[in-house]
This record gives sequence, structure tokens and C-alpha cells, in this order.
Amino acid sequence: MQKVGVVEKTPMRVSLDISAPVQVGYFILLSLLTLAAFLTLFLFRSLDDNRLTSWLWVFADSDLVPLLLLLALGIACAIVLARAEAPERHPAGFLFLTSFAVGALFWREPEVIVDAARYFTQAKYVELYGVGYFLHEWGREIWAWTDLPLIPFLQGLLFSLAGEHRAAVQVLNTLWFAGAVALTYGIGKTLWDRTVGFLAGLLLLGMPYLLTQVPLMLVDIPTMFFLTLAVFATIKAIRQGGAGWFALASAAAALTCLTKYSAWLLLSVLVVIVLAHLPPHPRATLSRAAGVAVPAALLLGAVLLWKQDVFAEQIGLLGSYQAPGLQRWEESLASTFFFQIHPLITVAAAGSLYAAFARRDWSYAIIGWLVLLVLVLEIKRIRYLIPVFPMLALMAAYGIREIRQPAVRRGIAYCAVLASLVVALYGYLPFLQKTSAVNLKAAGEFLNTLEIDRVEVFTLPPAGGELHPGVTVPLLDLYSTKKVVYRKEADLTPRQEEIERSPLRFTWEFRQPKYYQPATEAGVGPAPMAIGVVFSERDPILPDTLEQRLRGYRLAQEFGVADPIFGYQSLVRVYLPTKTQSRPEGRV
Repeated sequence: MQKVGVVEKTPMRVSLDISAPVQVGYFILLSLLTLAAFLTLFLFRSLDDNRLTSWLWVFADSDLVPLLLLLALGIACAIVLARAEAPERHPAGFLFLTSFAVGALFWREPEVIVDAARYFTQAKYVELYGVGYFLHEWGREIWAWTDLPLIPFLQGLLFSLAGEHRAAVQVLNTLWFAGAVALTYGIGKTLWDRTVGFLAGLLLLGMPYLLTQVPLMLVDIPTMFFLTLAVFATIKAIRQGGAGWFALASAAAALTCLTKYSAWLLLSVLVVIVLAHLPPHPRATLSRAAGVAVPAALLLGAVLLWKQDVFAEQIGLLGSYQAPGLQRWEESLASTFFFQIHPLITVAAAGSLYAAFARRDWSYAIIGWLVLLVLVLEIKRIRYLIPVFPMLALMAAYGIREIRQPAVRRGIAYCAVLASLVVALYGYLPFLQKTSAVNLKAAGEFLNTLEIDRVEVFTLPPAGGELHPGVTVPLLDLYSTKKVVYRKEADLTPRQEEIERSPLRFTWEFRQPKYYQPATEAGVGPAPMAIGVVFSERDPILPDTLEQRLRGYRLAQEFGVADPIFGYQSLVRVYLPTKTQSRPEGRV
């Protein structure tokens, strides 16, 4: 079958040649630049307005000397790795295994973003009631907010096969992350060469914020995987043809549309892929593009018809609430591209523009389009940018390729990666483990050690009304293997206009699933062997009804880690019947 490719004109060479005798000097310069970049960001950390891992919070009480020593050790390791050619001999396998291992380092992180409650709730319906029930009730009995069904459905299937364990979701998420890294290599290799692909795969590990998202039960990492798969498979289908590539590209595009609504806009990159491949055989290119687009449209159309009323309602909510809300929840580009992504990557990506224009390289438009789209549309919420990160890594790798010396190219990538790992592992991870979200994790794990079958959960209203505390029940359930029964203490709903402006509006509109309702027990039966109380403030005043319910129970454990950063604090007390034996009472 005829191959379709891009004719690349190279009227001038822009590569930077570095001779071996001065290589050590460049390594010294690179080391100093890496240290200087960290120190600069540390000194100006007040400029980081990230909503989760701002350097202002993460390093508020940090001792700079140990961090610099760790960074120096990381730079030394980067230089040693840069001189080793072995990883580039088996790039795809090396990148996949390395990225999986790096992602696994963050499995200790608690679920710090409450959106996970929605996805867990939907996934649990698949586990408890089966595929047929999920397909029929999604968007009806199964409350879907603005979520699309693919990822919760796959997570629910995983629960059905492997059991309802957070570890199973973390393994799946890490596989998706590692897969996206390997696919990024594949895109770089297909469009240019193994060097661009290998460097791009490495540079995805140089984005510390991205690493913190790997263990979370959210849809951002799987969206990144499916979008990257769609890009890679479409490039292959356009260049090589073949029923297998057509089928994979069509399926990947349709599945990407079912991960997250923002991915619909990002899939415009597939049009850019077609346009970049029009010369020198436009007819063959358009024919192959149709071979991808038509099946994908049919698949997606069938799904949209399946739940057209639900999708229409969700799109309306996106237009009336989510889109205007982005302006209220935005984070600066300086925060995203310098603090949350290593600045060497950002600088290399910016420098790649010159090399691409000098070469008249139309393939570059494929990786540059999504980054350009983000800048033009002023999308300043980093969670919406996660699927674009592989393209940014490819841009940076394209720029770094202009250095001829392989060891120096690798040195730049490894320095970005090792420096980012120091920030993520010794800054972000300890910070997130000290947020109040860790209390739900600790309480769930404590419940798992008890010889009980059920836990009855009560939630107390927070003073500030930041979110509805009922949303913490699924998060506690995510960590616990016990049957959870939820009893809401009071009507906490604020005024409607306050709900509509709230960045956590979904928590007030969240519909508790029927499997938590005590009505399933018809109000009779043996009392739960444990009672959990979730509250937000120290020494809460318990309602009379709860005081009566706790008669005959004693406080077995309190999980009271509190942080000064986030408004709502998830504090937990676990009560057991007076005669029950357990570990000594205390606070954690």
C-alpha cells in the first residue's frame, strides 16, 4: 500500500554541535542552570497560584539546605544516566517500566480532590448491579453531573474482576500513565526519529504536578492516554493505511470523546494531522482520513443517541456553569509552565518553534496545535491541560534534538526529570499527605482492621458551608471494605444562588446512591458494629439525635490531621460498642 508522508524541506541546519572535549563544561553549565532554576522558583514561590500544589504552600516551612543536597544528588544521577546509552536501545520498554515505577511512588497519596467521589460512586454501581443496570440507569438513577461514562464504567468492571480496592484503580491509572508515555515516544519516533520520541517520553516525567495526579481516581490521566492513543493511531492510519490502524484510530477517537467533554475540543488535532499530511498525495490522505472519521462518527453518534437527553442536559450545564467558572478558578500560565512543569521543558518547547519554522516542518503543527489552542483560548486551569502535556513534551524534545551531542541531550532531559522528582517526592507528596484528606484514608484503613461487617456514617455540617460533607462518604468507602450506611444529620443546603456560584456546586447537588441508604434495611436488623462521624471543626457539638445514637458506644479512634490551606477539613471519629476490643484509643 502506498505510504503517505510529509515532504520536509531543510534549507538550513540549526543543530548545535558540541565537541567531546567541552562536554564536561556543558554538564557543569547544565548543573548550575538546574540549581539556579530551582532557587529562582523557590525565592519567587509566592507567584505560584496553583490551587493544589502551590510552591507557596508546599515549601512554606521547608529547610532549603536538605532540598539543595537532594537536588545536587539528583543532578549527579542525571549526569551519570546521560552518559549511558543503554536506555535508548530499548526506548519503549524502558520508558513504560520507568514511568510505571515513578507513578507507583505516589500511591501513598490520599484522594485530595473530592471529584473522585462521583467517579467512585458510578463505578460501584457497575460492581454491585452489573453492566446492564449501569447502561440503563446512567444519567438517571446513577447521577452523572457533567461526567461521561467511559472511565467510571471501566473502573467498575475492574472492581467486578479484582474487588473493590483503591489499589486496583491506582494500578490501572498508572498503566494508563505509562501507556501515554510510551505512546508519546511512538508519536515522536513516527513523525521524526527515536531521539525525539525518547526525549519526549522522558520529559513527561519532568512535570511534578502530573505525577501527583497518577494515583487519583479521576479522569484526567485516562483522558491523556486515550487522546495520545488517538493521535498516534491516526498518524499511523494516515501514513500507512491498513484495516488495523483504521479500526484502532476510529475506536480511540470515539473513546476519547467519552472520557471528558474538554477532550472534544482537543480532538481537533486529528484535523491538523490530516492537513499536515495532504502533500504530496492529497487524495490518498483524504481517503484514509475518511476511513478513520466515518467509523468514529458512527460509534460516537450511536452513544449520543443512547442518552441524548442526558448529554444535552450536561452540555447545557457546561455552558451555563463550567465555562464561566473557569474564569473564577483559573491559575496563571507562570504557575503552570514554570512551577508545575520544569522550566527547562518550557524553555526547550519555546525554542523548538524556531527550529520548526527554519525547517518548514509541517509535522510540527501536529504537536504545536494543542499548546497553541490552550494559549489562544486562555485555558488557565491546569487539570484541563493534562491531556496536552504529551504534546508539550514532544515540542521540548524537538527543541533539545537540535543539540548534536547525545549525552548532552539526555543530560537536559534527565536533569528536568530528577529535579522534578525531588520536588514531587520531597515537596508535593509530603504536603498532600498532611492535608485533612488523609483522615478518610486512615479511617478506612482502621475500619479494615476491625472484625465488623458494617459502619454507619454520620456527617456534620461545616460552619463555612464550603461543600456538602455527604460527598466524603464515598471517599471513606473507597478506602474501606466494610458495608457503609449513611445517615444525613440535617438539611445543609444553602441558598440556590450560593450553590450556583460555588466551585464545589456538585457536592450540593450530589445524589447519594441507594446502596448507602439505611432504608434498604427497612429500619430493622442488628445495629452496625461501628459508627463513623465526619466533621470539619475541632470539638464539634454533636446533635441530640447523634448523642442518643452513640449511647453504648465509645470513641475508639480519632483522625484529626488538619491543614491551614484548604477550607473544608475532613476529620473523622470512629466509635465502637463499649464491649468491643480494639487497639488503644487515641488520635491520629
